[in-house]
Amino acid sequence: MPLIPYALTRPFLFGFDPEAAHDLTLGAIARTQNTPAQCLWATPRIDDPVVVAGLGFPNRVGLAAGLDKNGRCIDGLGAMGFGFIEVGTVTPKGQPGNPKPRMFRIPERQALINRLGFNNEGLESFLANVQRARSFRAGGGVLGLNIGKNAATPIERAADDYLLGLAGVYPHADYVTVNISSPNTQNLRALQSDAALDLLLSVLMERRAELAREHGRLVPLFVKIAPDLEPAQVELIAATLAKNGVDGVIATNTTVARDAVQGLRHAAETGGLSGAPVFEASNRVIRLLRGVLPAGFPIVGVGGVMSGADARAKLEAGADLVQIYTGLIYRGPEIVGEAAQAMQGFVRR
Repeated sequence: MPLIPYALTRPFLFGFDPEAAHDLTLGAIARTQNTPAQCLWATPRIDDPVVVAGLGFPNRVGLAAGLDKNGRCIDGLGAMGFGFIEVGTVTPKGQPGNPKPRMFRIPERQALINRLGFNNEGLESFLANVQRARSFRAGGGVLGLNIGKNAATPIERAADDYLLGLAGVYPHADYVTVNISSPNTQNLRALQSDAALDLLLSVLMERRAELAREHGRLVPLFVKIAPDLEPAQVELIAATLAKNGVDGVIATNTTVARDAVQGLRHAAETGGLSGAPVFEASNRVIRLLRGVLPAGFPIVGVGGVMSGADARAKLEAGADLVQIYTGLIYRGPEIVGEAAQAMQGFVRR
């Protein structure tokens, strides 16, 4: 257990604007990770090893991309007991993202809305941070690096940005995630359409093969998709992933739907809704994917995991691994161990 219970810390953090609280927390972790002060939030890792996409994960619980966009806190966040950490989304060039305010809490539904817009310091700074991390990976943790396109890059040139990102992160990643599902970069979700996705993935997989020869190792490539997809769209995406030899899929990103928060303060804000309201939508996509993907195709389930039971439900829906983001903000580090324990020894029937 952390020395300071999160229940005591949360009221203080929730007294700040959500993005200010986020920056304050990450700044503190970045400064004190790998020091004795890390015991304030560190939690022993639950041992539940599993092999997915050829990688050995010490347990099934991961941190979703978006919380640590610049990869500053890999060791500190890893000390919470995660089996894997995904950082980013990083774009080739640094960009400020969308105007503030751009993050909103809906505590009545354990939810967040964000329209951050891939705000990050760019690939060079990101890679410097990744290379400074040491204890998480030395202890067996798996690191995923999540890539996206710059807002200023026209959608028809999106592949250029993804190719730059892939080449940059490849030597430093255990796996790479291609983010085509954020609702906060104009037209990005259009890349999930059949022809656009097929073209993008064919180019990326060709480049991945070149990088594998260059670096002497094959780094798995995952694709992150949205929850706001019709069954026919999910089937097309699944077929395109399998056809191109992609190694896994992350389901799902945030939703643009507002049914579950209708009438509540901030519900009308634009952006992606995360937390408890996206749980069922995410599980629906996971079930659809598991039903149409080849047997054993890796699925990472993310969206609305607020408890150990929620994490296990993702596995029962068809996921192999689970990621957490908003649950960490509402529940604190204790959710990591709770989720890992709930999934320990899971065997799909």
